[in-house]
Amino acid sequence: MTDIAKDMPWLGRAWSTVQQRLAQDRLPHALLVVGEQGVGKRAWAEAVAGLLLCDQQVGLDDGAPIACGQCRQCQLIAANSHPDVRVYSPEKSRMVKVDQIRALSTFAVASPQVAHRKVAIVDRADQLNINAANALLKTLEEPLPDVTLLLLQESGRPVLPTIRSRCQALTIPLPDAEDAGRWLSARVSELEESIRPSPDTLAKSLMLAGNAPRLALEYATGEFLAQRDEAFEAFRQFMKGQMTVGDAARRFKTLGLDDTLWLFESWAADLARCSAGGEVQDPEAADMLGYLARANPPWRAHQLMERVRESRSAGIYNASPELEATQLLLAWRELMPRKRQTT
Repeated sequence: MTDIAKDMPWLGRAWSTVQQRLAQDRLPHALLVVGEQGVGKRAWAEAVAGLLLCDQQVGLDDGAPIACGQCRQCQLIAANSHPDVRVYSPEKSRMVKVDQIRALSTFAVASPQVAHRKVAIVDRADQLNINAANALLKTLEEPLPDVTLLLLQESGRPVLPTIRSRCQALTIPLPDAEDAGRWLSARVSELEESIRPSPDTLAKSLMLAGNAPRLALEYATGEFLAQRDEAFEAFRQFMKGQMTVGDAARRFKTLGLDDTLWLFESWAADLARCSAGGEVQDPEAADMLGYLARANPPWRAHQLMERVRESRSAGIYNASPELEATQLLLAWRELMPRKRQTT
């Protein structure tokens, strides 16, 4: 089986940490894996599950084990049908619910079905509702020797301190542009030529994804870029007084709440960079953000970022992306010099 760190080099440090601890029989019962959206946390966790369940781990020259890829456990992992690996992720409400964590607890105390241990992946641990978090805490407080918990957390999204304190944390960094571009190009080359994104599309996807390669792949092969461009143009027109807030907010509806908030958060972060004399990550927004940065004190950008965090909290209650976009657009309009504002 291929070492995942060869395919995704930026996963290497977190991967080798698990290899070393496994070789030393010092693997903790729960790992909290932190990284940006689309950096490869889920792929890393699935590779770790395969390594832990393999019956015939192969030792590399440095003694680090990898999965053999041939045994029954590896075959079940490859087919995504291993009964001793479970994944719990947000459902329609965008939250991991208490019933899912209760199922995890039942899975944890049961005997392995075909392997010598079990692995439970919680993707994402930062989306646990309060009841689910409390239920998970009980499992963390009573660790069992034959179960490993892999909790995935998106950077900047909080996890309860009581959960964090019972896990060992690992951070997966973003790759540099070269590694991210190489991985993205390799994945795209596997697509049929008729649907293969252009180099310009790949570059724009990587830029908007902040070099998170799996997110960039999703952008390049999906509808996000077109939806984002339409929303951004509506944002610009609204700020110039050429579009009503209602019409502008409707352009964000197709993006959904998560992507809408992500866009506003990224623009606010770029505004903060401009205010500090830095360069924006989204060059298409540079002129507008530069103008706003010159017209406002730096704290206004951080105020906008805090407003996005408030909207994200409201997402727990299935807030409307159009409504949240309306409120955020009005907050942005407050940054325009009074003489430029229109009613």
